[in-house]
Order: sequence, then C-alpha cells, then structure tokens
Amino acid sequence: MEVGRVIDANLNRLREGIRVIEDTLRYFHNDKTLSSLCKTLRHRLKSTTSLDLLDYRDIQGDVAKQSSKDELLRENLNALVMANFKRAQESARVLEEYAKLAPHLGDTHTFKQIRYELYDIEKQYFQAYCNSAL
Repeated sequence: MEVGRVIDANLNRLREGIRVIEDTLRYFHNDKTLSSLCKTLRHRLKSTTSLDLLDYRDIQGDVAKQSSKDELLRENLNALVMANFKRAQESARVLEEYAKLAPHLGDTHTFKQIRYELYDIEKQYFQAYCNSAL
C-alpha cells in the first residue's frame, strides 16, 4: 500500500527535521525551553509510530532518494534551521492528509497540532536568534 510508504517516509522526515532543530537549540543556543518543546514533539510522534510501517519501507525502490544540490549546502546556521523547519512542517502536512486515508497508521489531528506548534516554535526561534552571530 503506497499510503504506508508515504506515512513511513514522512514520519522519518518529520522526526529528523525536529531533531536537527532541537539539537541546534540545545547545543548552539543553550535554549532549554525551545529544545524541550521540540523534544516533546518528537516524543509525541513515537506514539504514532508502528513497527507495521517497516513493512512499507522500500529504500531500494525509492526513485527520488538522491539529494538535490541545494540540500547539500547550507550558507549558515539560520539557513540550516529554516530548511529543517520547512522539512518538518511539510512532512506534518503530508501526514495530516494521508492519515485520512489510513487512520490506523496515524492520527490526522495530532499531525495538524504538531504542524502548528512547529510554526510557533519557528517564529520564536527566528525572533530570538535571527540576529545572533553564526
């Protein structure tokens, strides 16, 4: 079922994007509050993760697994963080939609909440750190 592949891939993308943001907040900015919010989001995703999703994973059959040139370089820390906010937000939106087709693989409401929380954390991040030295 292709829906399972989409959900599996986007759950991975969402967790990975949040983790990059979390680690930046934790190790670059020593921001306990925002890094904790990210950690909480990631842990909420664990409850939606199922071992059944591994059955849908097909790395060898993925026709677009190669990175594009713009994914290989980031001009600074803010660009890296922005790319990962967008990656996570887009993945949350995809999950929100596809969970409607396979509710046993994820909760559309949870993904929508996470997406909006990411919008809020993004705003807080860039208000706090956009002008900081990189």
